[in-house]
Order: sequence, then structure tokens, then C-alpha cells
Amino acid sequence: MKEAIQKADTLIEAMSWIRQFRDKVTVIKLGGSVLDDEDSLRHLLLDILFMESVGMWPVVVHGGGKRISRAMAEAGIEPRFVQGRRYTDDATLEIVERTLATDTCHYLADEFERLGGRAMTLNFESTNVLHGERLTLVGEQGEPVDLGRVGQVTRVDRQVIENLCYAGQVPFIPSMCVDDAGGKLNVNADSAATAVAQALGAEKLIFLSDVPGVLRDRNDPNSLITTLDENTARQYIADGTIEAGMIPKVEGCLETLERGVRKIHIIDGRLRHSLLLEIYTTGGVGTQIVRSV
Repeated sequence: MKEAIQKADTLIEAMSWIRQFRDKVTVIKLGGSVLDDEDSLRHLLLDILFMESVGMWPVVVHGGGKRISRAMAEAGIEPRFVQGRRYTDDATLEIVERTLATDTCHYLADEFERLGGRAMTLNFESTNVLHGERLTLVGEQGEPVDLGRVGQVTRVDRQVIENLCYAGQVPFIPSMCVDDAGGKLNVNADSAATAVAQALGAEKLIFLSDVPGVLRDRNDPNSLITTLDENTARQYIADGTIEAGMIPKVEGCLETLERGVRKIHIIDGRLRHSLLLEIYTTGGVGTQIVRSV
């Protein structure tokens, strides 16, 4: 009986959050090791199914970098990275499209429907919703750095996504876009998820990571920062508390807050039911980044 009462208490705790986030969009960026762990992926998709079942509007934007690298190795193509982004020539683009936009996207949607949900793939074979332009970075001497067929999202077909959410379907969107000439471009998945969240005016943007969140000491999982506002985040970047690969992720989060997304979460996607624990419990399990008061 005690265990049953505890379960009821958990449901009561979740109720206020369920009511608060009903009919609100949450964009979930899926990628990394979660895609390669069947058990973690199944529990994550179950979390997304729960979210949709209680009235939230989850939208999934996914990458697939490790899968792309494996496919390139099988094709005998050596991957090349420029400033952390995959250089994408025509041969690489073909692999990215097949592996990411087709195989992985359909796999995720099929697995979600196998669990009882309703999914829609928004890729080049159905309805593309991401439009953009070629991305050019700046080198150390101020020179333009070519990345090949790599792009950035400049426009999102918001109505298509919202109509699916309203109809009780979960959109699965691969991180590729089309330019004005009809050319296909490879897009960083974090950047694509950010663009979608901004376009939809999402309540939440959730990055599924391989770490618990933002840590004061990246070698100590117990140093998790549960809530981080804009001012503190900038202070931590300046003093080195936030370092290395977490800097661009947090900076991207701060920019997204400025464009209307209310909260951004960084959580460990490998933790069982991390999505539900972060959204529907008071304490959460990762880092939430919010506007300064």
C-alpha cells in the first residue's frame, strides 16, 4: 500500500506540470549515443509518447553523426571536420541524405508507431519543412571557410508542424534543409533544433546529451548546475567554469532564449525516462537555462 501511495503522489506532482504544458510545443533534439542504444531510445520514445498522450506537443529534430560516419567508412570515404562541422562534398551529402534524412528518420518514426504513437516524417520523401542557405565560417585571419554542402536554416514551415501536432501526430525532422535553388544541405542538428524551436515559439527546447547537464567541474557528475540564468551563464563562460564544447551549446541556448523560447534543458538522454523526470518533476535531472529576472 505504501508503494501504491507513493505512485499516486508522483502522479499528483506531475499533474500541475501536465496542466501547465498542455497544448505547448516542446522541441526535442535527438542524437548522439542515444540513437545507438536501443534500450535508451525505446524509453525515450516512450517518454515522448507520454508527453503527446497528456496533451503536450513534442517535435523531434534528430541528427545521426555516428551513423553517418559508419556509412562513410563503409563507402571508403574519410570524414573531414572543419571547426567542428562535417565538411560535406557531393559524395558525403549523398550518404548524409540516405543515412540521416531517410533511414534514420523512418526508423525513429517506425519505432515510435510500434510503441503505439502516431508519427510523421518531415523529410525530402514527404514534406520538407526546413529551408536555408549555405553556411560559411570565418577563419583565424578573417578569411571565409568553405564547408561544402553545409547549411543553416533560415525559414521553417511552421504551419505544417503545428497542424500535425494539433492532429495528435509527432513530427520527426532530420537536420537537413533545402536552399532557394532546390539544393540539399547538411545542417548541424543543434542548430536545426534551435531554428525549429524559435520558429514555433516553443515552451521548451530540450537537448539530449551524453552528460547530465552543465557541470561546475566536467569531471564530476555531482557538480551539476540544475538552474542557470543568462547572467550567471555568461559569468561562468567568462571565468572558465563552463568550458570546451559546452560553451557553444550554452551560447546557442542564450541566443534562443532571446528569441522567445521560454526554457532550455540539457539532459542525459541515456538516463531512463530522463525526459519525464526533467519535465514532470519539481527537481528535474538536468540543467534548465532560463531568462534572468
